[in-house]
Amino acid sequence: MKLIFITGNLEKFLEAKKLLGEFGIRLEQADIEMTEPQSDTLEEVAEKCAEEALKKVGECFIIEDSGLFVNSLNCFPGVYSSYVYRKIGCEGILRLLTGSADRSAYFMTALAYSEPGNRIRFFTGRVEGNIATEQRGKSGFGYDPIYIPLGSNLTFAEMSTEEKNKFSHRSRALRTFASWFLSRHEEK
Repeated sequence: MKLIFITGNLEKFLEAKKLLGEFGIRLEQADIEMTEPQSDTLEEVAEKCAEEALKKVGECFIIEDSGLFVNSLNCFPGVYSSYVYRKIGCEGILRLLTGSADRSAYFMTALAYSEPGNRIRFFTGRVEGNIATEQRGKSGFGYDPIYIPLGSNLTFAEMSTEEKNKFSHRSRALRTFASWFLSRHEEK
């Protein structure tokens, strides 16, 4: 089974390709020029992007939005994670947390699946964790060097893709999606 993943982020695509491959789903990347809307929730962002992509893609696809929510920063950067990363990066988040005893945070993904003629379906994944006191690791992307998921002492950037996929928010959303997608296609 083939499915399109609309993303310009190669690392995100490779993680998803590896995970969905375990379910027998062949993933292909499409980097489509899109406006990223601003909204209050990841689900709203994913939905607006999926609606725009539906006008450009004539086959089944997934698209997602993810965010880092730092509890002591009132869940900032949240839906603004990619913008904040481009502006201040991991170093900026670490500076904002200087002196903070509460370093708890969570990563969340809202994944939208769409196909022509049907409504958009959503799948979410969330992983609790903490922000490290310094950047560690060379793997991954984005905030991975500063994020330690609960159940590990390693940052996402210190993990292989396989290890990260055991914990990550994106892998949780993708696994839920894959189970639904496969059961739906078995019915046909």
